[in-house]
Amino acid sequence: MIEKIHIFHTNDLHSHFEYWFRMQTYVREQRRLLAANGEASFLVDVGDHMDRANIFTEATLGKGNVTLLNEAEYDVVTIGNNEGITLSFEELYTLYDQANFDVVIGNLQPLRGESPAWLKPYTILTTATGIKIGIIAATAPFEAFYHALHWQVTDPREALIKQAIALRDQVDVLVCLSHLGLSEDELLAEDCPLIDVIFGAHTHHLFPKGKKIGDVLLTGGGKFGQYTGHLTISYDTEQKKIIQMTDDMIDNAQLAELEGEADFLYELSQQGSKKLSQPVVTLSKTYTKEWFHYSPFANLLAEAFFDFTQADCVMFNAGILMGDLKKGHVSALTMHNLLPHPINICTVKLTGAELKEVYRAAQNDEWPELQLKGLGFRGIVFGKLLFYHVTMTKQQELILNGKVVDPCKTYTLATLDLFTFGYFFPSVKYAKKQYLLPMFIRDVLLEYLNQQS
Repeated sequence: MIEKIHIFHTNDLHSHFEYWFRMQTYVREQRRLLAANGEASFLVDVGDHMDRANIFTEATLGKGNVTLLNEAEYDVVTIGNNEGITLSFEELYTLYDQANFDVVIGNLQPLRGESPAWLKPYTILTTATGIKIGIIAATAPFEAFYHALHWQVTDPREALIKQAIALRDQVDVLVCLSHLGLSEDELLAEDCPLIDVIFGAHTHHLFPKGKKIGDVLLTGGGKFGQYTGHLTISYDTEQKKIIQMTDDMIDNAQLAELEGEADFLYELSQQGSKKLSQPVVTLSKTYTKEWFHYSPFANLLAEAFFDFTQADCVMFNAGILMGDLKKGHVSALTMHNLLPHPINICTVKLTGAELKEVYRAAQNDEWPELQLKGLGFRGIVFGKLLFYHVTMTKQQELILNGKVVDPCKTYTLATLDLFTFGYFFPSVKYAKKQYLLPMFIRDVLLEYLNQQS
């Protein structure tokens, strides 16, 4: 007898709820029809469902996302880096306390104390006829960030292979929720053919029909709720093996717009705005922004950086400022609109020679117009790279606070965490650094303004 099992899957929604109402209505109806036909179905999410650039998510610190997942009747989720490293330890520890679904992560635990009750290394789903589906999962190992937030994240591939070996004989089908990225998924498929399906995420790759590596099927559902995946497994109950797997991507933009969709989105926005709109500080003047020059707003942000870090110099890109900071009442909502990025400040130890190299590299004429995607940046253009307390003379001497920089002396640069990943400055990636978590740049600025007032 051939039994069909269906797994609907989502990934990297990043709190883009534009299609949420229609996609979950569609999935709910499909699951109802499948159940009427005697076919089992499940619903899973592969992480980064939340993104604090969204007002609703920011106001509820992700718990609003959990409510939406509950209402949609998800069966299993794992976490992405947006759940894992954009919340404080306490906020993540309690994030899924009210979850009606299993949360599976095989490579994360607190540095000290007991794990939260919701954290599971694996789970097993069972169909009405007794077919068992084992689910393992892992999240991307941003070790320095997790350690600063008092979590321990371990090697994901090693953890997944260990779980797969332990679980394989207990289940009929073994799937993995991987918030690791495509290259890691490909390596995992090669190293661990015990897994039947790897649901992919993190790198926002899209596989309209999946990708096979050996007998392992890889999926990729893009980003921002643009697609919902539908995996169909044909399982031979007599031979006790999978005989066919297909994965299809449903383009959510092509689903019919539903009555109430606009009201749903408006209500989420209103909930978030209401929670964040209480005035925190009152300003006596307006600070304007510029994306390609220094500006009063940028200068104010630099002051906050220096106050927060006591660094020798500061560097950030002007494009992080999304508007003018206007005089009058300033709330958390105001600051979120101006600095929506889930970005932290990082202090970096650099020799004078390395600092000079960074300064020179930052003069790249192409960067200001760059439309950066990812790395936490939620702006429109990258903008000019701004330096404070450091300049370069026509004789190519780097000057810091009026003195020539000593190439052998160590200096502290305060910057954005996105500059430590090596995309812009390879030398910064390998330098000694400290991530100042969990406060985002908007939190640092608002606290500074509050202190000054």
